[in-house]
Amino acid sequence: MSEEITLQSLASDENVKVGYSDKDIVIVDNVRNLVSPNVARMNMNMLVICTNGRAEGSMNGVKASLEKNQVTITPANVTMSNFMISPDFEFKAFFFTTNILHSFLREKMQLWNELMYIRHIHVLPMTEKEISYFTHFYDMLSFCMETDDNMPFKSDVIQSLLRAAFLALCGRMKAQLDETSEDTSTSAQTTSLFQRFLHLLQTTEMRHRTVESYASDLCITPKYLSAVCKKKSGKTANEWITEHVMEDIRYYLCTTDLSIKQICSRLGFPNPSFFGKYVRQHFGMTPMQLRQS
Repeated sequence: MSEEITLQSLASDENVKVGYSDKDIVIVDNVRNLVSPNVARMNMNMLVICTNGRAEGSMNGVKASLEKNQVTITPANVTMSNFMISPDFEFKAFFFTTNILHSFLREKMQLWNELMYIRHIHVLPMTEKEISYFTHFYDMLSFCMETDDNMPFKSDVIQSLLRAAFLALCGRMKAQLDETSEDTSTSAQTTSLFQRFLHLLQTTEMRHRTVESYASDLCITPKYLSAVCKKKSGKTANEWITEHVMEDIRYYLCTTDLSIKQICSRLGFPNPSFFGKYVRQHFGMTPMQLRQS
């Protein structure tokens, strides 16, 4: 069975050396005493800078690895499994809410969304110089974190440093993305709308909703929402919703002890019968068969 890891549980874990934590951010720099569950769902976004050694595992069922001079970035609600690290693994890690990410990146959030949700690029290779550049941010953060808690504006200073580091990371993301083939006539309004839809989809607890429901929240027609999604990503709005809902279903059926009825309630399905039909349609098996697979 799995464990759901939140910012609160991470900050209070005695096996983890936490350098700083608040309601939106946890900074960790020690993994040697961390006992990782076989399966864990990360309730928050995560950024890990590997300075030595190697780590490997699966993210949402896809094998991934992290080596020296690489940075891995994952969005919230990713399921990690079969996680292993080498004895010499060293890292700097940042865990943060989607809300604080939006406040840091603002209009540059589109780079994050394109990397995470459209290109599915989660590992960025870096040169020694680039790694040194980002670890210097961490050194400055460490210095601030070690100061007296009564220091005026301590949290503001830490968050300002973090925002600067994330903006620098956006520059590295931009370099990683291929030359865009996007139609230059695409309006800024269309781009903004697609980003708002992704944000809504990422932060909605019950994602199993109709395209009409999401479109209503965005004050546009369902047809226009799907057209925007198709133009920006090659997938319709319904395909985006289905992709997220399927991952939620796989997580709750395969890694938790929740009953079918409880899962239906949590995901927004009206009843177990409808849920069973949905699972058979998208997975080719019943919920119980998927749970046992």
